[in-house]
Amino acid sequence: MMRSLKSLLQRPAPAVAPRAAAPDRPAPDRAVYVVGDLHGRADLLEQMLELIDADVGRTRARNPHLVFVGDYVDRGPDSAGVLDRLHELASELPENVTCLMGNHDRMMLDFLADPVIRGARWLRSGALPTLQSFELPSETLPKTPTPEILIELATLLKSNLTAEKYGWLSDLPLSWSSGNLWVVHAAADPQHRMEQQNPRTLLWGHPEFETRPRADGVWVAHGHYQVDTPVFDQGRIATDTGAWHSGRLTACAIRPDGSHRFLQT
Repeated sequence: MMRSLKSLLQRPAPAVAPRAAAPDRPAPDRAVYVVGDLHGRADLLEQMLELIDADVGRTRARNPHLVFVGDYVDRGPDSAGVLDRLHELASELPENVTCLMGNHDRMMLDFLADPVIRGARWLRSGALPTLQSFELPSETLPKTPTPEILIELATLLKSNLTAEKYGWLSDLPLSWSSGNLWVVHAAADPQHRMEQQNPRTLLWGHPEFETRPRADGVWVAHGHYQVDTPVFDQGRIATDTGAWHSGRLTACAIRPDGSHRFLQT
């Protein structure tokens, strides 16, 4: 499947000129696939890659770009598998694949940097399945682990993650843009330019993001806020359909002419 996707993503562009987007639609420079929160569902990631592979072939998309919105770890059963696969994709196809950082990914990194202070918060947020996916002893973890246990867990997790993937994960960007389309993990402050967003807002959200439309024509695609049905409305594209428990991983395919299509497992 990697070979097929690589072939489709890197093939020459067709000679057909793209149609202009309507003024009230996103207008990326090329076809973009925005993939919602994965939360340890490596199985659904593979299914989604197959769907994207087929859609690229069906639409003859020109030099498409895949953007993953973050939250690769926690809650679901195979965070280690998700990180392995995304690291592989990003390494093999750096011009066509972007992985953004999510707040759960940030919490794991914070735990690795300061397990005693940051450990309790991460464990409350669904970290046990992540530890299990890295084959760490989490079943016997006490409800309130001692500092010594947290330090040992962090050391083992960092070792199992490997230095290469740890460095990659630490350097993940908080946003990606093309044309008037921006992709972030959680949200953007509608009263500030995208270039001036607070990193905490991009990772954790903003109280006015879902209720106050932007006035600058920017469309923001995101995850983080779980929805039953994906949203494409008033400058906002919501892709988190709770894949870790619903089994429905969602991606939004957005064309340069402003048209879109939701893909779902």
